[in-house]
Amino acid sequence: MGVVCFSQLGSQPAMRVNYLLIALLFLFLLPVPGNGGIVSWLQKYYCKIRSGQCTLIDCLPKEEQIGHCSLSGRKCCLKKK
Repeated sequence: MGVVCFSQLGSQPAMRVNYLLIALLFLFLLPVPGNGGIVSWLQKYYCKIRSGQCTLIDCLPKEEQIGHCSLSGRKCCLKKK
């Protein structure tokens, strides 16, 4: 009969829990169709870093579009030089 080491027995369930937590984290970070909360937040943040502002409809005539602020079509605008 073989000898079972207790340190090896304890690590297997812990690894299974780690894999489960990684899978759940991945599912929660996926954008929901129509919402895209994390993606929209990142786009808004990137717009602000570039000194732009988010608009609902379109950029003003003295502004140019430099990106998007959300998946729903909001635009990131910056004043022309």
